[in-house]
Amino acid sequence: MTIPTQPKEPGDDRALPAPGAGTAPAATTAEVDLVPSADGPAATGADVSPRDPDGAVAASPVGRLAATVDRLRREVMEAQVEADGRALVELAKGILVERLGCGPVEAARQLSALAGQAGVSPLEFAVDVINQAAKDRVSEVTASFLAAVTQAEEAAEQSAAVRLRAAEAGALAAAHDTQAVADSLLQHALGPLGAVAVAIWAAGPDGSLTLAGSAGFSPGEAERWRYVPPDVATVARSGLTEGTTQWIGSLSRTGLPTIGRQLHPDGGRAAVPAGSAGRVNGVLEIAWPTPLDRQPPAVVRQVEALADLCAHTLQTYAHVRGPGQEPLLLPDVSELMDLTDGLHDPALVLVPHIDPAGKLVDFRIQHVNNRFLDPAGRPRAVVNGALLLEAYPMAAGGGDLFQRIERVHATGEPFRARRMSLTALVGEVPIAAVADVSISRHGNCVLLIWRIEDEAARLASLLQNAQRLGRIGGFEEDLLTGETTWNGQLFTLYGRPESSPPVPLEELSAHTHPDDAVIVGRLLRTLLHGRRPASAAFRLQRPDGVTRYMRIVAEPVLDTDERLVAVRGAYQDISAQHWTEVALAATRDQLAQTEQHASERSRLALQLQHAIMPPARAPLEAPGLQVAVRYRPAEEEQLVGGDWYDAVVLPSGLVMLCVGDVAGHGIEAATSMVVLRNALRGLAVTGAGPGQLLSWLNIVAHHLTGSITATAVCGLYDPARHTLRWARAGHLPPVLVRDSRAAPLPLLRGMLLGAVPETVYEEEEVQLAAEDTLLMYTDGLIERRDRSVEESLTQLLVQASDVAPTLDRQLDRLLTYSRSDTDDDTCIVGIRVH
Repeated sequence: MTIPTQPKEPGDDRALPAPGAGTAPAATTAEVDLVPSADGPAATGADVSPRDPDGAVAASPVGRLAATVDRLRREVMEAQVEADGRALVELAKGILVERLGCGPVEAARQLSALAGQAGVSPLEFAVDVINQAAKDRVSEVTASFLAAVTQAEEAAEQSAAVRLRAAEAGALAAAHDTQAVADSLLQHALGPLGAVAVAIWAAGPDGSLTLAGSAGFSPGEAERWRYVPPDVATVARSGLTEGTTQWIGSLSRTGLPTIGRQLHPDGGRAAVPAGSAGRVNGVLEIAWPTPLDRQPPAVVRQVEALADLCAHTLQTYAHVRGPGQEPLLLPDVSELMDLTDGLHDPALVLVPHIDPAGKLVDFRIQHVNNRFLDPAGRPRAVVNGALLLEAYPMAAGGGDLFQRIERVHATGEPFRARRMSLTALVGEVPIAAVADVSISRHGNCVLLIWRIEDEAARLASLLQNAQRLGRIGGFEEDLLTGETTWNGQLFTLYGRPESSPPVPLEELSAHTHPDDAVIVGRLLRTLLHGRRPASAAFRLQRPDGVTRYMRIVAEPVLDTDERLVAVRGAYQDISAQHWTEVALAATRDQLAQTEQHASERSRLALQLQHAIMPPARAPLEAPGLQVAVRYRPAEEEQLVGGDWYDAVVLPSGLVMLCVGDVAGHGIEAATSMVVLRNALRGLAVTGAGPGQLLSWLNIVAHHLTGSITATAVCGLYDPARHTLRWARAGHLPPVLVRDSRAAPLPLLRGMLLGAVPETVYEEEEVQLAAEDTLLMYTDGLIERRDRSVEESLTQLLVQASDVAPTLDRQLDRLLTYSRSDTDDDTCIVGIRVH
C-alpha cells in the first residue's frame, strides 16, 4: 500500500477509532462502547454472573463477585489494547502530517478515508503507514510473523504487523518501566508464539545480571531471581557471554539454573542478547512450557526484533549492585577521565566508535592519564584522540587485546591478565612489551589499564625470589655512621620483626651458640682488622628458641684512601644442608658397616664353597675312564650357589657320577648342597643302585634338611662292563656324544628331591663304547629367558657334536659358547671312555 503525497477527498471530521480485541470497528472519542468479548455478553457495565454447567446463572454472592472481577479484568485489558492502538494511530497521523503537509484534522480524515478504500481497519492501515516510513527491523519481520503464530483464533483477530507494532508501542511508551515492557511483549508478541513467560535481564558493569522485568513468573520466583552475581552460569548468561541467540530445546538436558525452572523443567528457553552499537545491555529470556523444536528463520528474526525493543529500555535502566543495595550510577566520560588521572598505572579511556550503520568498528582513545607509558615510547599527544586500531594495529592480532576490549564492552564482565604481550607497530617494526592488563566497563566507556614490566623491577623481583628460595638475606653496615641495613629476607632468617633494629656485626656473638664464639671472633678479625673477605658457619640462636645453622659471607668496602668504610655481605640458612650432611654421613657409616658384613659373609661362603667343591680339580683316576668337571658361579663376587657335582670311585670299584641343583643361592643353598652331597656319598657305599640312592636322598631332603628341594642325576659306571646305570630326580637327562652325534638319554620318571616324603625313581642301563663322551650338567648351561628349554637343548646338542681333542677343552668350549642369560650357577661333569 502506497502513502499518497497529495490530499484526497476529505471525509468526516471524527476522531480516529480505537482498537478493540480484534479488528471490529471501535467507537470515537465522543462515544465509547466497550467491545464484546469472544465468550460472553458485551461488557457494558451490566451485572454478569457466572453460569453453572446447565446454563443457570450463579446467583450466589461469591458468583456475583467472581463475575464482577472477570468483567473488570476484561475492561482493563481492553483499555490497554485501546491505548496501544491509539498510540499507533496517532503515530500514523503524524507521518501523514509530515508527508502531506496538512494539519492533524486533515490527516485523520485522510487516514479514515484511505482505510475505507483499502477495506481494512484504521489500525491496520496505520501500521502499514508506520512500516513504510520506518523500514526498521520490525518491518522486516512482520510479513513472516503470522505464519509462526500457533493460535488460530488469535491469528484471525489480529494481524502480525499490529502485534509487533503494539509491542513496540508498549515498549516505547513505558521505556522507564521494564516491567510494563515485559507485560507488553508477552501479551502482544510472545504469547501467540506459545511462550508462557518472559524475563528481561539487565547486564551490570561487573558482569552481573539483574531481573529488570518479568511476566508469567510468580512474584516469589521473580524476587528470588532478582540478582545473579557475576560468573554464575545461567540460561541468560549463556546469551550474554556467547553474544548470539541461544535456543535451548529442553532445560532438563542442559542442567542450567534459571528463573521458573521448577514450573516448566522440560520446557524450552531462548536467551537473546539485547543491545546495540556493539554493547549488550541485557538479555531477553523467553520460556515455553514444552520442549522447543528447531525454530524457522522467520521466528528467529521476530524474537531478535523483540530483543531490540528491550535494548532502548535497558539503556535507561538503573543497575543495582545486589540484593538490598543502592543503585549503581554509571559515571560519564569526564568523571572517568578524572578517575584515571589519579591512578598510578598507565590508563586509557576508550569510547565506542560507531559507523553510520550503527555497528561498532573501533574504540577511540578519549583520554590517557599522566602516568601513560606507551610500549613504543611515543608521547601522549600522539596516542590521545586516535582510534585504538590506528594507534595499536597489532591489538587485533595474536594477543587478542581488541577482542578482549570488545567483549568487556559488550558483556560488562571485567578482564584481567598477568604478563600479557602488547605489540606496537612503529615504522613497520613491531615492538613488543609485557604488561599486566586490566579491562573494565564504566557506563558506555571502557577503562584499559596496563602496567608495563620494567626491566629493573623484573630483575629486582627475580633477585628477591632467588633469595627467598635460597634462604639468603643481605646486609650492609656503614662503619662511619654505624647504620646497618637489612633486607626483608634477613629479618625472616633471624626470626625478628621488620620493625626491630638490625643486629650489627659487633653484636653477632650475642646471638650465636657459645661454642661458636671463636669462629665468629675469627671472622670479625679478618673483616675489620685484616680487611679481607671472610666466611664462616655458625649456629644462630633466634629469639623464638630455634637454633639454625647459618653461613655468613662478607667483604670489606674501602674508599680511595684504602680506609675501611663499610662491610656488606649475606647470610644463608644452611640448616637443611647441615642435617642432610649429617644424615648422609650416618648412612655412609651404615652402608660401610653393611658392606663389611656382606664381604665377610661372602668370604666365609667362598671358603666353604672352595673347601667342599673347588671350581677345578685334578682328573679322576679310573681304569679306562677320563672324568673332568667344571663349575662357574653366577656372579664373580658371590661364588656361592646350590649347584654341586661329584665323581668318586667306590669301594666296589664302581665310579659314582652325579650333578645336582639346590633351589636358591647363598649360604643356605650352599649348606643344603653340602648335606645332600655328603649324604649321597655315604649312601653310595651300601652298594645300592642309583634309583634307590635317589629314593633315600629324597627322604633326607624332605625330613632332615628343613624341606629343601633339589634336582639331581646319579649314575654308577662299571669299568669292567663299560655300562652306566643312571636315574634322575627332576633333572635334565645326560647327553651322549658318539661318532660326532649328540643326543640326550631317554627321559626317565623321577620327581625332584624333597617334594614328597617317599617316591620311587626309575633307572636304566646304558652300554658305552670307546671314545663315547657323556655330559652331565645343570640348567644354568642352557636356560634363556627368550627361548624354551627344547630350543636351548637343541643348541647344546649342536655345540656338543663338535668333539674336541681333549675332554677338558670340550668342557671349556661349552662354557665359553653357552648362551644362557638367567644368571644361574653352571656345573658340568664330562666322562670319556677309552
